[in-house]
Amino acid sequence: MTSELPLLETPANGIPDVVDTPEDLSTSIASLAAAEGPIAVDAERASGIRYGQRAFLVQLRREGAGTFLLDSETLGDLSDLNPALGSDEWVIHSVTQDLPCLQERGMRPAALFDTELAARLLGWEKFGLAAVAERTLGVRLAKEHSAADWSTRPLPKEWLNYAALDVEVLLPIRDILHQQLLDSDRWEFAQQEFAHLLDFTPKHFDEPWRRTHGLSKIRSRRDIARVRELWQARDSMAREADLAPTKILRDRELIALAQSGVKSSDDILAQWRRLSRAEAARFFRAYRKASRLGVEELPGRSERGRSKRSEFNPAELKERVAALKAAMSELSEELTIPHDVLLQPAIVKSLAAESSVDVDGYLAEAGARPWQIELSAPVLKKTLAGLPQA
Repeated sequence: MTSELPLLETPANGIPDVVDTPEDLSTSIASLAAAEGPIAVDAERASGIRYGQRAFLVQLRREGAGTFLLDSETLGDLSDLNPALGSDEWVIHSVTQDLPCLQERGMRPAALFDTELAARLLGWEKFGLAAVAERTLGVRLAKEHSAADWSTRPLPKEWLNYAALDVEVLLPIRDILHQQLLDSDRWEFAQQEFAHLLDFTPKHFDEPWRRTHGLSKIRSRRDIARVRELWQARDSMAREADLAPTKILRDRELIALAQSGVKSSDDILAQWRRLSRAEAARFFRAYRKASRLGVEELPGRSERGRSKRSEFNPAELKERVAALKAAMSELSEELTIPHDVLLQPAIVKSLAAESSVDVDGYLAEAGARPWQIELSAPVLKKTLAGLPQA
């Protein structure tokens, strides 16, 4: 049982001092450069508390050099680390979560090993760092500080203890996962995925306000315009105050305001008393701006260029998507590889809209890796051959 596993309480060499001056950073870089081998890397953010997803603490560990806790908010640019780390592999748990905030600080890996993705390729149902540490190292990790406000200064000692432990376990976990990938003949799959992750960037949305939760239920274009203007006002206020936008108004409150029919900023204050008078005034100006737009200026009900026209009618397309998804789900179970790792669902869905297509070429152009094409293409071709053509 998990509760019977020993709890990893303190780092082997104690909690290192926080590196927060240029001089200490230079010393740390020299120590890291003098060592060699993979580098465990982690980052702590203040998601849901501060604006954006920037790293407030960056943790590094390399055998022969030790563990380093970098106050990235104070230090700012960390690009001088790159030459010191050279071409060696960065070991990160969930690259898509941490790489963007590391890149924002100037850090660029030459090679990657994602311990979360490795666990998923092995078919593990639990792949959080704590679960992976339990399964590979037989120890429990305390995770109570994962959602802490890492913008806090000074950082509490118990938080630093937690941060140091996270990178201390990554290197031995990496070695065990690497061996299991070799034993299961999935190391080639992992190598292709890790190489692909080097170019990872978060998805860009031309109209990010359309991600507002609850927007899909609004049918009035005028109310959609109000959501857009209110979202943009909230985003500006959040950026200026360095707060997560939901700290000002949650999405459901933004939707409610867009549909409220308010006549003044006082009406807004009466409903949302935690707002300042200045914030209420800015929200009302945004609301009023949307209310005065001409019909031709109103946004559409769906995102521009969201999907290209298909030769199949909606009922046919729905049937094709369902058939391809079912085939991929069956293959996923057979291989014990999660369906979204085996092939991105968005690619499967877009393929369903195509008629008389070269499946291998289509998958490659959509960004599928060779191992994904090799395993998925035969199943997709067979399924498509059994479906009515346009």
